Parts: sequence; structure tokens; C-alpha cells
Amino acid sequence: MGTNSRAARALLERARTLHLQTGNLLNWGRLRKKCPSTHSEELRDCIQKTLNEWSSQISPELVREFPDVLECTVSHAVEKINPDEREEMKVSAKLFIVGSNSSSSTRNAVDMACSVLGVAQLDSVIIASPPIEDGVNLSLEHLQPYWEELENLVQSKKIVAIGTSDLDKTQLEQLYQWAQVKPNSNQVNLASCCVMPPDLTAFAKQFDIQLLTHNDPKELLSEASFQEALQESIPDIQAHEWVPLWLLRYSVIVKSRGIIKSKGYILQAKRRGS
Repeated sequence: MGTNSRAARALLERARTLHLQTGNLLNWGRLRKKCPSTHSEELRDCIQKTLNEWSSQISPELVREFPDVLECTVSHAVEKINPDEREEMKVSAKLFIVGSNSSSSTRNAVDMACSVLGVAQLDSVIIASPPIEDGVNLSLEHLQPYWEELENLVQSKKIVAIGTSDLDKTQLEQLYQWAQVKPNSNQVNLASCCVMPPDLTAFAKQFDIQLLTHNDPKELLSEASFQEALQESIPDIQAHEWVPLWLLRYSVIVKSRGIIKSKGYILQAKRRGS
């Protein structure tokens, strides 16, 4: 094992929390895989490359500090939005809850995205359906704690608009009737339905909810795939001790031209029992 891997392993053995951010993937250059076939493959590749790049640049000072929270990033790819250009950009994010049943994950993710991008506010955040046990249907009760936190973030002006993903007409209607801040969009996975369901389309039109399409898998990041990426990047680490809590994917688009200026991932993981 190289010195860098040893240092990374030592830091991860002492830390309690890992914040991993890819920076702008458009700045990755040689690190970027030419054409990942799926979102899951792209994400796993990003996690491994970020860990590799970070471990190659660990300073002796960091090893002496043994921080509780590790900030793992591709430093040359980090890119904040120029404040003078902020009005010209649309900053969107999709939040995936992975291994956390805490609604505070929502606030942590949004705060971190704002900090990474150097902005005070995100223009839109879509929340993917939170994980539920096999055989259980998603209900309003599953969504409520996360939606309440999103509403708080809208009220405190950290987010402009909030949306959902993969809700059918009944689920969307229940959320709409209960929510104080109404969903302004709902993503539909076209892999599961080639045509928008007519009842969903009619409801969305009546209440001015934008229907969008996506092709994310049901589980973009599993605990096992994160641990495998960790193990491959840093050999001999106790990867099973680490659990991803949430993942946020962001994009920055130039409004007038529809061009993607920046996109990337931010992830938070915790060591079990910490």
C-alpha cells in the first residue's frame, strides 16, 4: 500500500463524517471517463476518482490533525459561481436520501450545495422518493418530514421552488393538499411509463405543476456500491463501517443559452456508531 493510501486509511479510521464533492465534472479533464453508460456508473466512477485524487494530495498537517469531518474533493475542479453572473444562471439540484431517516439531511445537503457553489440560494430542488422497505408503498407520511424541511428552506429563502419525483396522481394530490409550499414540479421516469399517465397530466395541468422526465434508476447509490468504491480506492479500509446518508446532484445552466456551465455531486457519509 502506498503512503497516500495509508494516510487516507488512517484519516478514515479516525473520522466520523465524510463530505465528498466532485467539483465541476466539466473541469475534470483527464479524470473524466469518456462515456459512462448509466448514471449509477458515472456516480461510482466519480466517487472513486474523487477519493483517489484526494488521497494523492493529503498533507502531513491533515494527518496530524485527524479531523472528525473529512472534506474530500477534487480541488482543481472546484468552481464557485461568479456573483456578477448569478442572475444569468439557473442552479438546480436533485436530492437522494440514501441511508438516513433524519430530515436534517435535507438542510445539510442544501447548505453544503450553497457553500460549494458560492450562492445564497438554489433555484430549484427536487427530492427523490425516500427509501422504504420492500413491499411497502410510498405514502404521504414517508414524504412529510423531508417536505417540511424543504418548506422551511423555501421560507428562509435558501430555495426558490421545490419538486418531487416519481409520484403518481394520488400521491401528488395528497402532498399538494397537505403541503404549505406546493410542489411546482414532478419528475416521471419514462423507463417505467412511456407515456405520461392521463390522470397525472390532468392534475398537473389543473394546479400548474410542471411534469418533467428523468432516467435515474430507482436506487442511484446503494450502501453496498458506495462501500465497494471506498474499498477499491483505499485498500484495507474497513469500508463496511461507512454508510452514505444522502447524495445531491447539481447543475448550473446559463438561462439565455440553455448550456450547462457546471455539474457535480456532493455526498455525506457517516461511520457507523459515530
